[in-house]
Amino acid sequence: MVDKQQSGAAGKGVPAGFKLTEVGVIPEDWEVVPFFDVVSIVSGQISPICEPYSSMTLIAPDHIETGTGRLISKKSAKEQGAISGKYVFHAGDTIYSKIRPYLRKAIYANFDGLCSADMYPLRPKEGIEPKYILPLVLGNRFSKYAESVSVRSGIPKINRTEIADFLFVIPRQREEQTAIANVLFDTEALIAALEQILAKKQAIKTAAMQQLLTGKTRLPQFAMWEDGTTKGYKKSELGEIPEDWVVTNIGQFTDCCAGGTPGTKVSAYWGGTHPWMSSGELHLKQVHTVADYITDEGLANSSTKYVPKNSVLVGLAGQGKTRGTVAINRIELCTNQSIAAIFPGEHHSTEFLFYNLDNRYEELRSLSTGDGGRGGLNLTIIRKLHLAFPPKEEQTAIAAILSDIDEDIQTLQQRLNKTRQLKQGMMQELLTGKIRLIERN
Repeated sequence: MVDKQQSGAAGKGVPAGFKLTEVGVIPEDWEVVPFFDVVSIVSGQISPICEPYSSMTLIAPDHIETGTGRLISKKSAKEQGAISGKYVFHAGDTIYSKIRPYLRKAIYANFDGLCSADMYPLRPKEGIEPKYILPLVLGNRFSKYAESVSVRSGIPKINRTEIADFLFVIPRQREEQTAIANVLFDTEALIAALEQILAKKQAIKTAAMQQLLTGKTRLPQFAMWEDGTTKGYKKSELGEIPEDWVVTNIGQFTDCCAGGTPGTKVSAYWGGTHPWMSSGELHLKQVHTVADYITDEGLANSSTKYVPKNSVLVGLAGQGKTRGTVAINRIELCTNQSIAAIFPGEHHSTEFLFYNLDNRYEELRSLSTGDGGRGGLNLTIIRKLHLAFPPKEEQTAIAAILSDIDEDIQTLQQRLNKTRQLKQGMMQELLTGKIRLIERN
């Protein structure tokens, strides 16, 4: 059991202020404590059919987000039609899913409720900070242990005997437990807030695309004629559009082409100086670099060809969500046969065309259904696709607004990613005592 819980620090020099234990090196004022000296598991099931239990919130593993300690669904036992026995938990308990431990599903309860028999209600012992339990059971040490002992036929599950063998590492002082828990809970709250802001910003972008790219909403500087009258609308193949917009198909105002792939088994074709883009890289949206490069020989012995930078690229085929995905190449490059490159002319904004097609992702995928054997798009379908275009100046203005929103989204996403990484690093450092939040006695 020590082997499964050993941190790997044994045999190395022990730093000042630390001590070597059966689970590795820990701060000298921390303790190695058996699982059931830290928490107890609530026992005794009740029937969720009768009041007051039927009106209480019932938590099951499916109601908890993986790895975050976040509750994503909250319904009563009655609403869920529960009939089998459940456990009662109280505010301050931590609810841990004993099935599929690799999913790391647990929550800190701030209300009384019920949980399914697939979960353990963990109640902190005297002297233990209640909120400290959640990071302990979501942390790497316990999670890896739970995964290692739950491997069995059927659904992976950790039982009470296996849990009893686990040793927690905790600060002696409750004050330090509380400080650690508060930092981790606050960080998770920040992550949740950033996710909400990001979702709102993405919703704003979606609404802006639907309104601006169809002309349903006009930018003020383009909404009036020179005499001050409001511009009206007209019927078209795409429905009502502004009267100063035009509908055309891609084949009427430009051309498009697809690339190719040099033989993948010919090493002489690969590792050269010509950037070559696969359809999987369309998800970059703004393509500034690619993973693969081909040689002069690879370029000469395949149907791939150079695409001018600032072309609009559309996925013709590909696994998962690739088909119909749109991107712009910001460098000159070659592409594979599953990418159509569209070359906007002087009267058409690359960015407007990109956002227009990006807004029609589902439409593109539906157009491709049943076509070409695998249901892929092809150049004929792309060329026949109708689009509504405002004058070039308005195209540029619309694209600039959407680009600004995209920059905001990218900034938020980067901050969110960094905060998530920070939390993971903090959990590892704080739960092992490598970083201390209070002065040692």
